[in-house]
Amino acid sequence: MGVLLLRWPPLILGAAAHLLLLLDCAGSTSHSLRYFYTAVSEPGQGLPQFIAVGYVDDQQYVQYDSDTKEDLPRVPWIRKVEKEDPDYWHRNTQNAQGDELTFRVDLQTLRNRYNQSGGIHTLQYMYGCELRSDGRKGGYRQFGYNGRDFIAFDKETLTWTAAEMEAQASKRKLDPDLALNQYSKHYLEEECMEWLQRYLDYGKETLLRTEAPVVKVTRKADYAGLETLVCQVHGFYPKEIEANWVKDGEIDPEERERFRCRVEHDSLEKPLDVAWEKEPVIVGAILGVVAAILLVSGIIFIIIILRKQSEKSAYKAASTSDQGSDSSARASYQPGV
Repeated sequence: MGVLLLRWPPLILGAAAHLLLLLDCAGSTSHSLRYFYTAVSEPGQGLPQFIAVGYVDDQQYVQYDSDTKEDLPRVPWIRKVEKEDPDYWHRNTQNAQGDELTFRVDLQTLRNRYNQSGGIHTLQYMYGCELRSDGRKGGYRQFGYNGRDFIAFDKETLTWTAAEMEAQASKRKLDPDLALNQYSKHYLEEECMEWLQRYLDYGKETLLRTEAPVVKVTRKADYAGLETLVCQVHGFYPKEIEANWVKDGEIDPEERERFRCRVEHDSLEKPLDVAWEKEPVIVGAILGVVAAILLVSGIIFIIIILRKQSEKSAYKAASTSDQGSDSSARASYQPGV
């Protein structure tokens, strides 16, 4: 759910600049395919020694861990892949098992490099690609150790960036491997994008659906005489949405009923303008806009609180003829340490 506030007086002036910055990118839509690997030195109950999960947009679709030793589906739509690619699960399970073994070795290497003999330590690996609505492509591969950035791949320069002094040894090993770095760039820009479009077609009933936002404007006042107009936005799908206060002409405190909460979303053919429910008490000049946002994931932004997430798209699925029988949805894991 999103909440957009209009207050008068007093005003938190700093919020206005932050608001404008976020509105520049609020209306864009994109799709992503991402993978997250984690290895721990001391597994516990409910925490396997190694786990790898895959996401299309914000929906987990696959998982492998050291307890099950299998690459397993997490959503019904991914089972559609079996008709076109019967060997899909077996092939990706073998790849994940190999990644698990290499990951354990890398974790021990880092513990030695940091002179750590005991305690709980984690090695994390994230990679994926993004297809934006304007056609631009993004991709990344990066490692983290004990919750901190360790080393990341730059697909434009085919080099690695060390975030810590201990990562310099990894950089010296990875930078000269031109063949492996060229493969990484190719995977992120080509193979990953093909799999993303393929998955979007499999799960289009949920991943590409749209749900119109429900918008409601109310007013409240506190003990100090501060009045607040609250624009509540919820129930929308996909997650990208733009909301702002609009009014025709100059701002006039005597004509507050002319203010509208304007919402723009992929599910709407045109912007939706909603007025407050009843006229507020006049207490002073309107000085500005304050907005606040909270994502369900826990990340704090400005403007909208999101409950549902997805994307609207007209992207076509990649042709199955482009997917070789030995192609894997996941990239070949390359040791980062």
